[in-house]
Amino acid sequence: MFPLYDENPTRITPYFTYGLIGVNIVVFIHEVSLSHAQLSQFLNQYAVVPQELTTNLNGEWITLFTSQFLHGGWWHLISNMVFLWVFGNNIEDRLGHAKYLIFYLACGALAALCQWFIGMNSEIPSLGASGAISGVLGAYIIRFPHAKVMTLIFLGFFITTIRVPALVIIGLFVVQNLISGLATLQTAANMTVQTGGVAYWAHIGGFAFGVILAPLFGLFRRD
Repeated sequence: MFPLYDENPTRITPYFTYGLIGVNIVVFIHEVSLSHAQLSQFLNQYAVVPQELTTNLNGEWITLFTSQFLHGGWWHLISNMVFLWVFGNNIEDRLGHAKYLIFYLACGALAALCQWFIGMNSEIPSLGASGAISGVLGAYIIRFPHAKVMTLIFLGFFITTIRVPALVIIGLFVVQNLISGLATLQTAANMTVQTGGVAYWAHIGGFAFGVILAPLFGLFRRD
């Protein structure tokens, strides 16, 4: 199931959602322009390397934020940006521009810490906007659970679109990550982007913190 758009109008122009998408695209274009050696150095400098964060928190904490703008491939980037495009505008609408940006970055940093906790001594860089976007999904599911989302469905060779409640598509996302996260708990510290590793616990943590923090940021404020 892949979301295309939601039927949930906004009252503002979501400048920060557009801006975050733009920055992620620009950074990824820079990534693909680098040689293999340059890319490895770039990721080690700006992604979260759990072992380095464990041994030098004061010097590495900034990577909890810079890693949110890095991606391991085109599909990694596209899937994240589509989810942010579909769900981010309504959360920015409800929180307001400044609070939304703080909320987004906070969820991403806390999500990265959740993944770090699973493998504190791993030398594999952890990167991506998935944790922050999972926080946005957490906020969306508690604020707009019944909003309809036009969704692309793949059933083997049969492809179609259907309208489903946000509760269904986001709920399935959470269940899938919980099952996969528990199944790969023993090997999470050794995951790599090259071998298809997914930071399931960053997704789970980001979603949980999104549910917790969004009301504190004014998600349910009276219109």
